[in-house]
Amino acid sequence: MLTVGIDIGTSAVKIILVDNGGRVLRTVSLDYPLYMYDDGRSEQAPEDWWQQTADGLREITAGVEVAAVSFSGQMHGLVLLDENDNVLRRAILWNDQRTIKQCDFLNNEVGREVLLENAANIALTGFTLPKILWVKANEPEIFKKVKKIMLPKDYIAYKLSSVFATDYSDASGMLMLDVKKQEWSQKILEIAGITQEQLPRLFHSYEAVGTVSPTAAAETGLSCDTKVVIGGGDQAVGAVGSGIVSAGMCSVSLGTSGVLFVASDNFAVDTSPAAIHSFCHATGRYHFMGVTLAAAGSHKWWTEEILAATDYSAEQENIDKIGKNPVYYLPYLSGERTPHNNPYARGAFVGMNMTTTRADMSQAVLEGVAFSLRDILTRVNALGASVTTARIIGGGAKSALWCQIIADILRLRVEKMQSDEGPAFGAAILAMVGAGAYRNVEEACAELIKITQTFTPNEENADEYDKRYPVYVGLYAALRGSFDEMAGI
Repeated sequence: MLTVGIDIGTSAVKIILVDNGGRVLRTVSLDYPLYMYDDGRSEQAPEDWWQQTADGLREITAGVEVAAVSFSGQMHGLVLLDENDNVLRRAILWNDQRTIKQCDFLNNEVGREVLLENAANIALTGFTLPKILWVKANEPEIFKKVKKIMLPKDYIAYKLSSVFATDYSDASGMLMLDVKKQEWSQKILEIAGITQEQLPRLFHSYEAVGTVSPTAAAETGLSCDTKVVIGGGDQAVGAVGSGIVSAGMCSVSLGTSGVLFVASDNFAVDTSPAAIHSFCHATGRYHFMGVTLAAAGSHKWWTEEILAATDYSAEQENIDKIGKNPVYYLPYLSGERTPHNNPYARGAFVGMNMTTTRADMSQAVLEGVAFSLRDILTRVNALGASVTTARIIGGGAKSALWCQIIADILRLRVEKMQSDEGPAFGAAILAMVGAGAYRNVEEACAELIKITQTFTPNEENADEYDKRYPVYVGLYAALRGSFDEMAGI
């Protein structure tokens, strides 16, 4: 049995062909434009996602029969269709910052308590509901024409199957799902001024919603017998691809942003300002998630823009003060989501003196991101989780030094896996479950996920980081007023 995993990312679509033993047979990645503006807007054309996906499917499935396809998708993006299924405007993406006013309305006028009770999360600029309210206020003629509201990967699933569907994990990030009850929140829909008919039908991530339509078969080369399994949001599906499917298991994703994801059997809500997300998992249960917005993004910025270097490994060769570096780095280049929920926060280096070296600064960047991840872990454990092991993915995971620093600062066993396909591999696993190759997601992951490298905390270094962490925490508190002043608020 062959399955296909499709990851609708922010920069490209990645498609992999996988056999039921988990071997990746073919891979294709195709870019599409990203439209970003100085005022914080970030958009893409859904038609570009579809064109590149269709082209990639024709390439990757040539000469083979595929049993099922499934998806991972960038979360929160707003896709709007009219009654004739025409795209009404470019999709507003997860990293778009135009909705500060709408978030203030939701959090302060509607109220955090109402949001937490009905959607388990507070409003953030990345979420879908504030985007809907922005369109309603600023593009009323478009809002009047909206027949279908969907997320990025659901647009591709719709183009393939003609079934208007989404899954619980991705829907959790819309701020319109009652996460605990796993149903659309009528209270939130009333606030938004939309109807349930404008929203897709809800499925578990591993469920087939239909098969490939004749029109899509002609465009993609897939068979009309190929099952379309709905998949999920990129973080939940990436967690499946890492085997993070049992309570207490944790993944650390070191992409442009850094994500700490913890699987849970139990539902809980973070009522503190920390804004830990409580979402449905692709397994059918729940997960907690926090995001630091500039993880590998900080590393890239420091290495390429400031040092004007391209050899990341070389910049780490002289790092030799593990646990004892006097320099601190706050990784808030894009504001911060967890735990501060502050779009006005900014990056900072603190603690330099006349003996500070280039290596000290590079080390501080790695440590600052790890401290930010510890901020998230501290809040997640306060919700009742008990994490002992993290599996690490993303471009930053290529650095063994960074993996060790994260193990030391988080005091966790850190594991790397054989497959580095991430969300696309998780999507292929969901396709296998939807096609009947495995009984459930847990069984599939137990069979397919292989550990290749382990980093355990160095107790001496971990003790030193325990002493330094309160200093790191205090720096944000000390600088917060300055961030507000710089932003003019």
